[in-house]
Amino acid sequence: MKKCMSIWVFITVLFTAFVVPSTGFASTGDQGINEKLGLPIVVYGEALSQSQKTDVAELLEVNQHDQVDEFTVNGQDLANYIGGNPNSNMYSSVKIIHKDNDAGLNIEIVTPDNITQVSKEMYTNALLTAGVENADVLVASSVKVSGHSALTGIYKAYDAKGVKLDEDRMQVASEELDIATDIAEEEGIDQAKISELLTEIKKAIAEQDPATKEEVEQIVQDQLQSLNIELSPEDRQRLTDLFDQMRSLNIDFDQVKTQLEDLTGNLQDLINDDGFWKSLQTAVQNFFTSLSNFVKSLFN
Repeated sequence: MKKCMSIWVFITVLFTAFVVPSTGFASTGDQGINEKLGLPIVVYGEALSQSQKTDVAELLEVNQHDQVDEFTVNGQDLANYIGGNPNSNMYSSVKIIHKDNDAGLNIEIVTPDNITQVSKEMYTNALLTAGVENADVLVASSVKVSGHSALTGIYKAYDAKGVKLDEDRMQVASEELDIATDIAEEEGIDQAKISELLTEIKKAIAEQDPATKEEVEQIVQDQLQSLNIELSPEDRQRLTDLFDQMRSLNIDFDQVKTQLEDLTGNLQDLINDDGFWKSLQTAVQNFFTSLSNFVKSLFN
């Protein structure tokens, strides 16, 4: 029995070492205080109890930093930033770590089971619309929530640190998140598919620079057709109105397009990387060679 257990322990460790690739979100551990970029920012939902707040702080790895700036977001903030209900209970919490220029925007939902309506791609799209870039953003909740209030927490974090985001862009970004989650739920379309649609529409706007609402409507229709997505006339109109609003704002769609391509291109780069597949093949071969040698040694 002990010998069998040893074999399985060895297999598990060996497989992990040789085969499982090393992936993950950008490190948020303790690297000291970055005097140029400032302290990490943590924003807690006001509706959290003290024990829930403690749980969220652990999920966001707050204790991994020497110092953090902490704030609380409430219903009044929701009303102030995006015109929401001031009596709303706010549970979603975020940690933001500012990065150097060109680092890109990286989102991680630490509690995916508790953020029920918003995917990290949806957050990324909305935050780029709002003008947030070059940051690591972690989202967490200790209870099941839609995830919309996290956006308000991010807005408050920037405001509290003296970074003024454009109010019109914040409003449109929040509308974008609402429309994305509504369509995904009402039309029964996968969140990733909706995020892909939003991304491709933005890329097309960057390339075509539409001058009229009719041209925006054509872009929306073309991307729906390209992705084989069927929407009701009402939802198609909502998308057209949304992106026509964006067109009228001071948004550098070329810059947005670049960041979106960075977001969606990483996995494709990995798939097309011959070196990666050769390394994986070598790792698998090494695994089975080591396994064979170990098993033989047990019976010698």
